[in-house]
Amino acid sequence: MGGNDDPVLFDVGVIALAHAGTPVSEPALEHVREAIHGDLDAIVPYAAVIGAHHVLRGVYRIPRETATKLLANFLDARRIHWHRTLSESEIRSALAVAGETNIDGWDGYYATVAREAGVSKVLTLDSDFDRPNGIDAEVILSRSEFAELDRFIDELSG
Repeated sequence: MGGNDDPVLFDVGVIALAHAGTPVSEPALEHVREAIHGDLDAIVPYAAVIGAHHVLRGVYRIPRETATKLLANFLDARRIHWHRTLSESEIRSALAVAGETNIDGWDGYYATVAREAGVSKVLTLDSDFDRPNGIDAEVILSRSEFAELDRFIDELSG
């Protein structure tokens, strides 16, 4: 983190975890704070914010009104580079990447956005993130943090 001038792309999981208030939210929250302050050159697709709302509600059981307020505040960050398009051609490109490289559609979407934005790294929670050529992934949680997050989510669900 900090000091790296290369831009990074945030995925849904990082955004949601940063706003979820879990025992292991700090790594994600630190990246979000750095992006908000301009210490991290961050690209965030608007679609990832909508996805984060879904994850906050469905996985972390955050009340709808709270999730909405948290993410509306996040959208006020002016130093983040917001990726505005979700055009038909972008979706077709993402699907083509997914089909040609045999990866998940969301990973194809992130790869497409990353390439269009000149980003070579995606910040993610997805340890299975499929890395198309030229795109790297930084999984921001350790194995022990993932285990703690899994326990936390299990307690929410149980």
